[in-house]
Amino acid sequence: MNDTFVPFDDLQSSVAQALEAVSLDEAKPLYIVRNLFGIVTVSVADRVRENEEARRTLRSFSSTLQAKLGAHGASEDESILFVAPDLLSTLDHGAHELHPGIYWVDRMVTGHGWWTVDDATQGAGPTRWTLFSVKGGVGRSTSATVLAWHLAKRGERVLVVDLDLESPGLSSTMLDDRTRPELGVTDWFVEELVGQGDRVIERMTGAPAWTQDSDGSVHVAPAHGRKPGEYLAKLGRVYMDTGEDRWTARLGRLLDSLEARFTPSVVLLESRSGLHDIAAATVTDLNAEVLLFALDAGSHWTGCDILFKHWSVHGLAPRIRERLSIVSALTPEVDPTAYLESFQEQAWNLFRDRLYDDIESPTGLGSEFSFDLGDEDAPHIPIPIIWNRGLAAGTSLRNPEAAKVPIDLAFTQFLARFDQLLAATPTSAPR
Repeated sequence: MNDTFVPFDDLQSSVAQALEAVSLDEAKPLYIVRNLFGIVTVSVADRVRENEEARRTLRSFSSTLQAKLGAHGASEDESILFVAPDLLSTLDHGAHELHPGIYWVDRMVTGHGWWTVDDATQGAGPTRWTLFSVKGGVGRSTSATVLAWHLAKRGERVLVVDLDLESPGLSSTMLDDRTRPELGVTDWFVEELVGQGDRVIERMTGAPAWTQDSDGSVHVAPAHGRKPGEYLAKLGRVYMDTGEDRWTARLGRLLDSLEARFTPSVVLLESRSGLHDIAAATVTDLNAEVLLFALDAGSHWTGCDILFKHWSVHGLAPRIRERLSIVSALTPEVDPTAYLESFQEQAWNLFRDRLYDDIESPTGLGSEFSFDLGDEDAPHIPIPIIWNRGLAAGTSLRNPEAAKVPIDLAFTQFLARFDQLLAATPTSAPR
């Protein structure tokens, strides 16, 4: 028995060391799989079983892994799995290439959503914007409401979808009892399981009363309808994968259906906060631009660093970084300049170390994605929302015109910057 303590965090580096001492070309593609218990095994195509030399090399490699991984190493009888090609290919989702033809795969109960980023298809429909934060309590619902009001005044057709299903707040912020629809997002997910999704679409949106005074339109799909009903029972079924589709594909189908019905020019998605798969879907799987809300506080930067480091380590940074814009939420009204300077420096350190290209190692192509601290168009430049006493005291946003003064004080800079971002984002939806 190997009594050496090898912690979970050291497993990938230990496997990488073992790979340097062996040639496994005849066994490729080869997958190093860390299962739900943290046990590491090797999966290869079943054809390798017939190659005695390859099998001998694999056994030697497996013995090396057992020695290096301690309690995380599989037993000799279970360390190598010969798998049919169609099953082996299922490991590709979320696989990270350690060496050419050799991949690391993590089996997890949750967290899968952060391991892939969808291919951007600019101009394939309305512009989608996800409002996301790693910590809650940063004013995303208020911001979504103000942003929808601002866009509608400009003549945009806006669709707002409340996807913070565990803590729905956007629905009550924008809609009252008269304007709230019969059904909501959770109802669509449970009814779609039995083929009734289309019948929910026409019953799951409402328009705020103030839209009648706007040149544009706003349609809100709340988390639940007028009567939440058996909300917890429905919520327990929302995130199901079916035999045909993962949950993220079902979510994409919901948005496609709503967009087909209302032909919006802008879609606002209020995401759940945190690092759960549910939040990942709105950030990585829906071809959305991302407004990342944060405070200049250690817990916020730590959470962002965990996420950014993950993207960096797994080669996902180039696919996500151009979609990100960071928002300085709840910026103090007293000496905001000093606060924003600190925020900007912290954000720059984070982006520079995790998402920007290392310009000291030039590729020679002249296309490095990197910015200096003061580059005004950089993703790390904070878009400020100023904390306002009137809004913090619970000023109702069901009539934004009546709250125009505190809204202007809090959101003028944010809205101006958002307009610039929106203008620079291609879309095929007419405005």
